[in-house]
Amino acid sequence: MTHTPPLLQLTDVGRRYGERWVVRGVTLALAPAECVALVGGNGAGKSTLLRLAAGREEPTEGRVSLAGGPVGEDTPATRARVATVMDPGAHYPDLTVREHLMLVALAHGLGTDAEAAVDRALADHRLAGHDGVLPSALSSGQTQAMLLASAFVRPHDLLILDEPEQRLDGRARKELGRRLAAHKERGTAILLATHHEALADAVADRVLTLEDGTPVGADR
Repeated sequence: MTHTPPLLQLTDVGRRYGERWVVRGVTLALAPAECVALVGGNGAGKSTLLRLAAGREEPTEGRVSLAGGPVGEDTPATRARVATVMDPGAHYPDLTVREHLMLVALAHGLGTDAEAAVDRALADHRLAGHDGVLPSALSSGQTQAMLLASAFVRPHDLLILDEPEQRLDGRARKELGRRLAAHKERGTAILLATHHEALADAVADRVLTLEDGTPVGADR
């Protein structure tokens, strides 16, 4: 049996703010074409763990690596390989929806393929009729769809998603589950935090439960 080395590796990772440990003792290996879902109540440490995995924060203890190398939000490897949906305000308020997606696509090297990729992303996320508006004119669900489209429109090997289902209606959540499953089949690794059990069931190979920042039991 061929063993696929992990793309993302967290080894005994912890993060402390002052005297308070928000995450501690997390070890996780995520291979290409694999999805791990983080579950737990509010304040369990899921979002902090995702920020550590994406290189947005440095661990207080332990190590995070991407393909054996360092993870950092501004490192070329992380920027080229990791797409995230973690911040509801991560868009350009003065650009239309299409302009925003085009900027993302072009910034990540799509070149002459950018326009076709943006058209697909708009159609996939039911935004084709809203491509000429500013984000402020979108509903909360449409804004979330735009953020998801921004992640899907660019090349990526790893998706890191913080409650990607939030503010989506039932149909859009089902479409998201199918889209994530298709990306996983094509080799994308996915790390996501979710409160939506049906999404975890549809996509995740393993579930890691956090309680007060600490893994509870084994992955399942």
